[in-house]
Amino acid sequence: MNKIVIFSVVAAIAVAAVFFLAPSPTKSPRGTAAVTGPSVALAKGRTLYLQNCMQCHGRGAQGSDKGPPLVHRYYEPNHHGDIAFYLAVERGVGQHHWRFGDMKPLPKVKREEVTHIIGYVRNLQRKAGVF
Repeated sequence: MNKIVIFSVVAAIAVAAVFFLAPSPTKSPRGTAAVTGPSVALAKGRTLYLQNCMQCHGRGAQGSDKGPPLVHRYYEPNHHGDIAFYLAVERGVGQHHWRFGDMKPLPKVKREEVTHIIGYVRNLQRKAGVF
């Protein structure tokens, strides 16, 4: 066999292997391909924020009469890193920048959910020019 034929056979096998061995998209409950990526993670973070945080920190994390705004320079990453959010949810946090009282722990909110909430809040902060 000449080199061109061998190369063609090897190339065809490689293309077939990529096609057949590539993971198939995951299916959602309705059978459509699941969408993944930053927009899905932000949507999940937003939903979790609305369920667990909005009642005190307000719509869009702008604050309310029950809790401080998270879209504020006090909560930018160099002042309150992500670990501060994890610890606040897991352990609660004493009043320190605002006069809303202590934040109680939120034991029903899982760490993975906090990760999504942080992503959503950081996105809001970036959009607002906090950092």
